[in-house]
Amino acid sequence: MSEKETILKDDAFLVSETNAKGIITFANDGFCDIAEYEVDELIGKPHNVVRHPDMPKAAFKDLWDTVKRGEVWTGYVKNATKSGGYYWVYATVFPFESCDGSQGYLSCRRKASREEIDSAIELYRTLD
Repeated sequence: MSEKETILKDDAFLVSETNAKGIITFANDGFCDIAEYEVDELIGKPHNVVRHPDMPKAAFKDLWDTVKRGEVWTGYVKNATKSGGYYWVYATVFPFESCDGSQGYLSCRRKASREEIDSAIELYRTLD
């Protein structure tokens, strides 16, 4: 049996914040709904709770290397749902400083087109 793909609605906007170590400190309803988690199941957990095993390690190394330099990262990500399905997003990850002075990351995600997803799949097949 194959995994079930969840297609985001055209106006979907998934938002999460993490601390400097990648622990979730905020998740909006859009993210919770698509990932199939309650907000209290996500807060305090590593963001990689939604990492799909098909995603190459090199993509996340690039993401972390970029945001740790204080730069914005964008890319296509296949995430896992709580029930074992998956969904694709176009993600933008911003480093930011919270009002208490702590460093963190803000991730905003929107629907990726089928063409964008197909291109990402081809690219990711060439990575480890």
